Amino acid sequence: MPSTQPFKITLKNGEEVKVNDHVYCSPSWAVRDGTPYSIARIMEFLPAQGTPTFDKTGKRNEPITRARLAWYYRPSDVSDRTVADCRLLLAAIYSEVCELSQLRAKCYVLHRDRISDLAGWKKRPDRFYFTRLFDPWLRKEFEVIPATTVRNVPAHIRDVLISRYEYIVAEREVVPDLTDELRLCDTCEKWCPPAESLQCDRCKKFFHMECVNPPMLSKPSRGYGWTCAPCSRAHEEEVEGHEVRHLTPVAPKPKTNAPAVRGRGRPRKDRVLAEKEENVEIKHFKMWPFRYFGLYTFAEDTLDPDDLIFPRAATRVGPKYQATVPLAPDDGVDAEYSECSCDRADIEERGDDGTIEVLSLVHEMSPGEGSVEKQKQSLTRNDRLRWSVDWLTEVTFRLTDAWVDKRDFSTVSMRSPLRLQKFKKSETRYSDKDWTAEEVAAFEDAIQVNGAELRAVREEVGTRSMPEVVRFYGHWKNSKLREENIRIRRARENGVEEKVEPATREVTPDDEEGSIVVAPPRNVSCGACRTRESEVWWRAPKGLPTSVLCDNCGTGWRKYADLNVRPMRDEMLSKAKSGDKREGTPLNGPQAKRAKASVLTGSSIQSTPPPVAPQLRCVACQRNGPVGKVLRCKQCQFRVHAGACGVNPDPATVESWVCDLCQNEKSLEASLMPDCLLCPRMRRDPKKKLIYPPPDSYLRACKPTEGQAWVHVLCSVFIPEINYSDAARLRLVEGVSAIPPYRWQNNCALCDREDGAVIQCSECPAEFHVSCAWKYGHKFGFEVQPVKASRRESATTVDWKGHAGQMVPAIICKGHTGHKRQLFDICDTNDLGETSLQVYCKNYKQAPIAQTHGLLRKARRLDHILNATANGDISSAATPSAESESAQSSVPDPDPHCYRCQTEFSPFFHEVTNALQGEAKSWLCHKCHAESRKSYPVIIGIGAS
Repeated sequence: MPSTQPFKITLKNGEEVKVNDHVYCSPSWAVRDGTPYSIARIMEFLPAQGTPTFDKTGKRNEPITRARLAWYYRPSDVSDRTVADCRLLLAAIYSEVCELSQLRAKCYVLHRDRISDLAGWKKRPDRFYFTRLFDPWLRKEFEVIPATTVRNVPAHIRDVLISRYEYIVAEREVVPDLTDELRLCDTCEKWCPPAESLQCDRCKKFFHMECVNPPMLSKPSRGYGWTCAPCSRAHEEEVEGHEVRHLTPVAPKPKTNAPAVRGRGRPRKDRVLAEKEENVEIKHFKMWPFRYFGLYTFAEDTLDPDDLIFPRAATRVGPKYQATVPLAPDDGVDAEYSECSCDRADIEERGDDGTIEVLSLVHEMSPGEGSVEKQKQSLTRNDRLRWSVDWLTEVTFRLTDAWVDKRDFSTVSMRSPLRLQKFKKSETRYSDKDWTAEEVAAFEDAIQVNGAELRAVREEVGTRSMPEVVRFYGHWKNSKLREENIRIRRARENGVEEKVEPATREVTPDDEEGSIVVAPPRNVSCGACRTRESEVWWRAPKGLPTSVLCDNCGTGWRKYADLNVRPMRDEMLSKAKSGDKREGTPLNGPQAKRAKASVLTGSSIQSTPPPVAPQLRCVACQRNGPVGKVLRCKQCQFRVHAGACGVNPDPATVESWVCDLCQNEKSLEASLMPDCLLCPRMRRDPKKKLIYPPPDSYLRACKPTEGQAWVHVLCSVFIPEINYSDAARLRLVEGVSAIPPYRWQNNCALCDREDGAVIQCSECPAEFHVSCAWKYGHKFGFEVQPVKASRRESATTVDWKGHAGQMVPAIICKGHTGHKRQLFDICDTNDLGETSLQVYCKNYKQAPIAQTHGLLRKARRLDHILNATANGDISSAATPSAESESAQSSVPDPDPHCYRCQTEFSPFFHEVTNALQGEAKSWLCHKCHAESRKSYPVIIGIGAS
């Protein structure tokens, strides 16, 4: 039997620790990348891996090199919410085995109910406390209460809980029921579990749901009460007899075991009491001081010493999560199967071999059946591929599938990277597509900046999903280790015993974790408090102005994850007001209040500060974003999200990106007049050389049309008749001539102009230009509307942020504040980094370029217009230009000509009445017609931007 004497070991700082002591634990500085120490409880000491803890005589095997630790979490580790108390921890039923070299120092952790003076406890160094437990698998927090406070359980179960465990873990809503007095059923006088009992609202007695008459299948819905039969009859008699109803007895206030509230005076300093609290004995059963006893626990199961102590969740067995399959029809079924359809031979039972997918049966194959290993070697000659985990897994699956179907192994091929899984309708790849050089470069740059924070890495890569990034990260780490091993192997073959150089300097007894700066640079200052004086300088986490911390800030960060960063002062302010005060001293206030001032002016950092990346503000959504996601034109300083203007930026050329209008000034591929064809024409003063459209508005984002003109991105997206030949880049714009005449003829409700195409508000009959709606601040977005089952095959549906249906663009007047539409902003992104505007254009704005040429598509649209005009159907013909004033234009003569310039060539002739020719019918070409129209002045607030 093992010795009863407590086994102790001595840490490198000279402190002795034993089982159930709490310690700081951390690997070297380079491995943990600047994160604070972890806090854990020692569960047991272990020898080297593969060696039993005790020998046959009960003596502990030496040497002790490892320890099993039960972890604690800091609130900042599991949540983004800010917690001001740096001494508060979250317990966990989670353990790991670590090397003894990672144990740094001893600390003390107690439950809040064990501490009589919390303020005094937190003032002492290395003291922590906890009140809740966090389960890393359920991602949920639970309350931790002393086992002695649990009273609403049978006596034999309560005795077992108190004798084994110090604390009980339960949900917050269950704690009042557990700490209440013992509840007995008024009918059978047995214990009433909270999940299976009811309480009468009048007499406050408890009943089992099966003990009432008639039995209740479920509890009343939230907000509804229940009364027992005697109380219901008494209430009916009172109502019938018109008697005065007596007040419902009020239940007494439940007792609490929390410590009494102390006055707001100075905390008492009882050193003896504090030492007793530190050395208090905590009961442990199988190395754990608590167990779960909540909503999903059967009370009798706690008597079993082997029952699981972990928190649990609701079962997924039942009609809420499983389909209720009706009985099969009896038509044509034999009599022996008519009683129960589940006995039919053609229905597979759940969990049988027919409802599962076999991944590997290699262990059942005999060595003489085709030589699995030999067949595996013959499937590829690429040695690197033979050791790939994905490839080996797929080979095993395909060989097993051939063996089950009794096919020869020679029929197995690995040429196709696709396979059809049993429960999927389409084929999927068994391995990810090869990463391009650009993706690998973006991945490595993101790893260098963000470390192992793979969510931030995925956002930087942009073209890969989260599972692909995680898998590639594992392969990438293995490749780096492979390169290092090859270099060491080659050095050994050449007779050179090369050692792997650590990321930090050599470990010394005074600095076993490699985080002390031995030779700090001259004139160095602390990255938090700005002081220049410290006996010991520590390495600082990323994101601070300097790379070192003073002794006080460095210790506070490593132990308590608390870093009071003092804001940087302006250089001129520091020169004007510094005086004789040294660096790091507050500008105002005496030296004695320096610590307090730093707390008031600083911000408590609960986790590693993120790296400061340059941010740009998008003019479309007015939100900041990193460079690369938000682009800035090098020439006009126009800033917009890349996905909102149809740009797929190259990381190498992000800094030199120019917008389409600025690029056209050099390439001259389209017109130099940037006026939008779909908006009213604005007259500008030629003497004022202003950039138009202005770069501080999203209307600067324009795209060329098939006729070398320009339209706003907003106009082309929100007018339904417009398409793109390349919807991914929003180029070229097609279909301007297909816009129906009513859009050109109706006046805008905002600028009262009749030229330009209008659209209608999604909530009211108001019509306006798209650009006018943007300038007036109307709401732009996309709505995902559900599609009926009868139209799902013909309609194009998308899946956007958990909403499946048809994506529809919508513009809502800013006065409609109470609308119930859920609109997604044009710059909102999904998990793949695509904006809602990109997804909508790719699915609904792509022209059919596979069947026809662009010129042929344009000719067909013009044929439709001419045919409709020739047949007299003016309403169905689309006017090819926005400048058509005549709504009732008749068919021109076979050879019309302009009476002003005498030309016979024009895309459209306008009918006019010429007084000089005696009110005879005359024609005006489109150019002369546009010049003869009156010029509209620029309206302030509408045409200015």
